[in-house]
Amino acid sequence: MSQRIRRTLLTLCLTVAALAGFGGPAQAHGFTSTVYADVVETDGRPRTTLELEYDLLVVSAADAEDDDALFREGTAAFENGDDRSRARVLDDHAKAAVGYVTRRFSLTSGGRPCTAHRAGDVTMTRREGVPYAVLVLDWTCADGDGPMLRSTLFPDREQYVKDTKTIVTYAVDGLSGSAAVDAAHPSFSLDQAWYERFAEFFRLGAEHLLTGVDHILFLLALIVGSRTPREVVLAATSFTLAHSVTFLLAALGLVDVPADVVEPVIAASIAVVAGWHLWRLARRADRRPTLGRGHFRIDRAGWTRLAVVFCFGLVHGLGFAGALGIDAAWSWTLLWSLAVFNLGIEAVQLVLIGLTFPALAMLRHRAPRAGRLVTGLVAAGVAVMGLIWCVQRITET
Repeated sequence: MSQRIRRTLLTLCLTVAALAGFGGPAQAHGFTSTVYADVVETDGRPRTTLELEYDLLVVSAADAEDDDALFREGTAAFENGDDRSRARVLDDHAKAAVGYVTRRFSLTSGGRPCTAHRAGDVTMTRREGVPYAVLVLDWTCADGDGPMLRSTLFPDREQYVKDTKTIVTYAVDGLSGSAAVDAAHPSFSLDQAWYERFAEFFRLGAEHLLTGVDHILFLLALIVGSRTPREVVLAATSFTLAHSVTFLLAALGLVDVPADVVEPVIAASIAVVAGWHLWRLARRADRRPTLGRGHFRIDRAGWTRLAVVFCFGLVHGLGFAGALGIDAAWSWTLLWSLAVFNLGIEAVQLVLIGLTFPALAMLRHRAPRAGRLVTGLVAAGVAVMGLIWCVQRITET
């Protein structure tokens, strides 16, 4: 075996090992939360409607504000499943709850902080089956440029929240749009340029794929199971088209599938696609495909694989939409934000294909037996991880 082949083999093995190391938790996205903030202008001043996970708000506010009663009563209301009781607990402990939120979510104007005032009682809603508290705040701001929004909610002393994404939609001072902030980028200006807003969603999409190990392993299963450049391009295109469709429909609220269903199916899709390649290896059917007719020129097995990839891509799109979580009326701004988020996903996907498939193709060409061994080991590892995740996600629902 030549030195070049050995280096290629070592690189591929280290890559798979690194991905497997990242894939420990059953939920590959980690313990993250999403806050939803809608900012509008009411009576000449900003009003924010915040939606926050109820249990995280109770635990974090009680801890930060030293309110043991809030923890006891809020936990009991959460377990009882009564939304009216949950809202009443937060109203009874409004000082702690509002104090916690406004110290971590703020508006400034002209470099000076705006003052928050609670508007009305707390209400409850649900996001993907999870209870969310709805808190409305009115802000008194000094005259100045468009408000600057900052959010550092939840990654506090409780430590079980890795990160929080705050999805913002706004219509203030004749400005409208949407943006996303997180721990790495906690602030943005409501009068920022369009390309700055879209850069945030591009980054958010790229980071979501990079940190979503289940999606990366699904893509890796597609790559190792593709026999020619044509196959990997068509598989990636099929996956992209499918997840783009459901991503858009779900993010716009036209399709709603519970995460308890989506996440196990995503895990199962990883195992199925990887297992498909193992089955072909066992049948010695991983050789170069028989060319079919027409423009795409792939055989029957290739078309069947594309159909399976497309169906699973529809489910992965629901997972992408769940990460973004925008639930707003149709607008061109929202459409472009969703499109740019998707572009971020596709950019990372193309980079991974460009780095991995040529190395595999060279290995298969120079050392066919080593190529089958490597792709088989990769597929086996990915399939096992997918099965483990699937079982964990089903048992944890």
